[in-house]
Amino acid sequence: MQHTGGPGWRITMDTSGPMLIALYVRDAAGLDSAGRPALSHLAPKVRPMDHANLIAEVGGLSALKTEWEAWWEQLLKGHPQMVPEMSPPGFNAFANSPALRRVLQAHFGSALTWARERRGEYAALEAEREASGASKLLGDMVEDRLLEVGRGARDFTLTIIELPLTEPRAWYLEPDKIIMSNELLSQPEVFRSYVQPVVELLV
Repeated sequence: MQHTGGPGWRITMDTSGPMLIALYVRDAAGLDSAGRPALSHLAPKVRPMDHANLIAEVGGLSALKTEWEAWWEQLLKGHPQMVPEMSPPGFNAFANSPALRRVLQAHFGSALTWARERRGEYAALEAEREASGASKLLGDMVEDRLLEVGRGARDFTLTIIELPLTEPRAWYLEPDKIIMSNELLSQPEVFRSYVQPVVELLV
């Protein structure tokens, strides 16, 4: 986790274990374009499987999509907490989402291993950025904006959730969250094109 801040403002960059698991489940179940915002696929790619037989008697694919989208919304609102609790093997917190519960039971072990590997990679990426000074870009953007407007920053917090997504872009979630590909910071101009407008809005 990286923090950047000044008087009255704070920006946090981190990844999210629960969201990694949720997106693994989305891709494994072939729920393309599910959820708001509709994020691109994970990298490395998760192979989709046919879950028709597994979820046929609990509403099928449309029920699974609805249940997954409700879960995703809870994760976005609750970040960085894991809401609801994922507790195998019963996943009792998902009692009202029977299709999602079955898919979670089928994939949780693989999803957890995959998510742990990505978190390890993210920790290495953070260390690399710290050493190269790449993480200073955010603070510089805020400072530049403050010079431009000629006043102190309004109080704000911004949370940037980095995920291993195939598309090098960011998605702004009002009022104070950005989801972005963890490759984006390595492309400063592209990073700036997505994040600068948000900084200008908040500062």
